[in-house]
Amino acid sequence: MAGGNQGDWVAAAADRVIAEAERRGTGGTLVCASGISPSGPVHLGNLREIMVPHFVADELRRRGLDCRHILSWDDYDRLRKVPAGLRLPDSFAEQLGRPLSAVPDPCGEHASWAEHFKAPLRAALAELGVELTEISQTEQYTSGAYRTQITHAMRERARIDAVLGRHRTAAPSGEPTSAYYPYKPYCAACGRDTTTVESFDPVSTDTAYRCACGHRDVIRLAEADGGKLVWKVDWPMRWAHEGVAFETGGVDHSSPGSSFTVGSQLVREVFGGHPPVYLGFSFVGSSGTAKLSSSAGGAPTPGEALRILEAPLLRWIYGRRQPRQAITVAFDQEVLRLYDEWDALGRKVAAGTAEPAEAAARERAVGTAAGPLPATERPLPFRLLASVADLTGGDPAQTLRILREVGADRPLDSLDQARPRLDRARAWVDGHLPAAERTRVRTEPDRERLAALTPGQGAALDLLLDGLAGHWSLDGLTALLYGIPKRLAGLEPDAPATPELKRAQRELFVLLYELLVGRATGPRLPTLLLVLGQERIKELITRQ
Repeated sequence: MAGGNQGDWVAAAADRVIAEAERRGTGGTLVCASGISPSGPVHLGNLREIMVPHFVADELRRRGLDCRHILSWDDYDRLRKVPAGLRLPDSFAEQLGRPLSAVPDPCGEHASWAEHFKAPLRAALAELGVELTEISQTEQYTSGAYRTQITHAMRERARIDAVLGRHRTAAPSGEPTSAYYPYKPYCAACGRDTTTVESFDPVSTDTAYRCACGHRDVIRLAEADGGKLVWKVDWPMRWAHEGVAFETGGVDHSSPGSSFTVGSQLVREVFGGHPPVYLGFSFVGSSGTAKLSSSAGGAPTPGEALRILEAPLLRWIYGRRQPRQAITVAFDQEVLRLYDEWDALGRKVAAGTAEPAEAAARERAVGTAAGPLPATERPLPFRLLASVADLTGGDPAQTLRILREVGADRPLDSLDQARPRLDRARAWVDGHLPAAERTRVRTEPDRERLAALTPGQGAALDLLLDGLAGHWSLDGLTALLYGIPKRLAGLEPDAPATPELKRAQRELFVLLYELLVGRATGPRLPTLLLVLGQERIKELITRQ
């Protein structure tokens, strides 16, 4: 990694790609590659397979270089199993073993099983500002684009097997296996890959196979296009075919003896190419996903994340950490802290106090080489928006009234100025805030509690009621609430917060929560008061 890019993994990876291209003397377009199998919902872990090359490709474009980011859809892979959470008839089992592109869409909305799961990811990538070129491996294989590579691999099967043998624990000697074939046909009769190649003629390229369904056939590989190379051979073949300069993969592909290790040897020894500059990526976890339903039984999808997280924020989650570091995408209360952290970084960047790597990560999150991503015009704190959404039930008129009062110095003209963040907050409250934590304002005053107030508690409520009109803003109510215990103690407004004062403030807050929402905690009190309005507050806390 270049010394000037310590801590900035994207810039360091781009440096490596450029240096390797110069070393090899390869000119032209630099290719960054991603690969996804649309065998089920494409989840947030799969998204890292796309975002890591995206950031590197975008960095190369920012430097003025010609770069192409390709997404290979492995839609010619077999359907291995039905993803958890999908209710399908028992007869659907007959589709197992067929190409994903040949399996019907379970919902009848798209041309195939593969297209059903591609569509949501396409929409999410567009929102994330990810520009790439899609390549269908079904189209590549069935069009004959790989015929030369397939016949070459079959003729070189002994050499391929020898390379695999170096890493095959079942054959420690590394001796080639005479029955090894790197190609698997799809059966012409049943359409499945439950086939076994029995012979191959390197001159005519005639290939005999038998299928578990009982069908036997002979195909001429130089003319036929009904099968594919096995994965560990297919991957390096594509590196050479596409001229891939950079790629990433999960840690399971990145360890010694893994797919990348084997592929790096095969691309040199068999296909006459070079392995790409490579970064392995680690686990992507999530928190608070119990209520997600569209990918029931699996991990949440990018589309589900974008209902809660603004696109720049989701980009930042993937861009700020080294690929080998695990990351967590939050859907629970942690999302509040995440938005706070994101907003704080924005203020640091604006003030010029952010570290270079922090500033670079934010710059890559808010836009690409093509320009900035759409953003919320007035990004009010997510905590505030969530509280308002909770307390108003999303009522537009109430929401606008409160948000105007919050920003009284620069009031909103319309709720559109607070979108899309406002919509994300509403979606989070509706879908992820547990019912037990939702705020329910009392419909009637707690007469018994009000009658039992101590003189000090009564005096505190009187000071609050007297000061509402003169402090009716978020900052004003905050100052009023924290100042009441100081006034009761005969202290100046700027008196330091002693342990005694902090205890008195907590006791006042608990009292107000109990009188307003019937429990000891709730949303931030200044926000709660603004939502309720002065008349409602007076109704609930005025002593008779």
